[in-house]
Amino acid sequence: MILSSVIETIGKTPLVELSRIRDVLKLDGRLLAKLDYLNPGFSKKDRAAKETIEAARARGELAKGQTVVELTSGNMGTGLAIVCGVLGHPFVAVMSEGNSEERARMMRALGAQVIMVPQAKGSKPGEVSGEDLALVDVEAQRLTKELSAFRADQFERFENTQAHETGTAPEIWEQSGGTITAFCDFVGSGGTLGGCARFFADHDVRCYGVAPDNKEHPIQGGGYDMPDLIHLKTANLAGTETVSGQDAAKYAQLLARHEGIFGGYSAGANLAAAVQLLRGPEAGGVVAFLVCDSGLKYLSTDLWSEMHAQ
Repeated sequence: MILSSVIETIGKTPLVELSRIRDVLKLDGRLLAKLDYLNPGFSKKDRAAKETIEAARARGELAKGQTVVELTSGNMGTGLAIVCGVLGHPFVAVMSEGNSEERARMMRALGAQVIMVPQAKGSKPGEVSGEDLALVDVEAQRLTKELSAFRADQFERFENTQAHETGTAPEIWEQSGGTITAFCDFVGSGGTLGGCARFFADHDVRCYGVAPDNKEHPIQGGGYDMPDLIHLKTANLAGTETVSGQDAAKYAQLLARHEGIFGGYSAGANLAAAVQLLRGPEAGGVVAFLVCDSGLKYLSTDLWSEMHAQ
């Protein structure tokens, strides 16, 4: 089959059982990894980008050739750069200087204009805080007004949730043969977890948020200490698993070494949380999680500088 554009390749990513890690860690249960890093923008955010832009065009909210602006840690921006480039919309990504350089370079290669916003005083390079994100949001709002642009706004627009309620979660359910008992995901905008939780609520699948164990952490794209995320307000979560930045790195490396899956920090955090669940409340169950993005986006960070994997 010949596709009309790369946009049609977004979604329908593979689900892989991590039997090698299960055996290495002597776990009671099964681990299933949804490989969303195989999307064309190397992340799960391609789904939300596609859903948001196509819905806005269909409603007439986004006019032909109109500029799109978005605050991003790099993944939503990459997805938007791809979708906007194919559909003929200039795209401006607004990103904190605390995010990895690979993300900015990839967006520029895809045709985006990337505006880098200096971090808040006291912030650590490579770690984006809530204060950093607030500064990025101010600049994104300014540019949206100045350019008469469409703001993709992943933290507010329901398409971010819908993409996962109608895409990611049903795919996992079908691919697993309806066997999964729990799902967990690192909380960024909350769209993935919120959308999946809504679908899984009808299938008795318990859903857990994954969060860093303190404010200072290297897991880019989330953990901003935002308790009022709109996408999670109607999600019935079973709980939250906290993960250290060190464990996120350790488990990302474990994933690469034993399963050949090259994910980023959030993938490591999700795996760490899934292991905690199988060693705790979900022992004997089937836990699914997303490999949210590619390890290629972290080559300039400390993720691969030291190998902690077992």
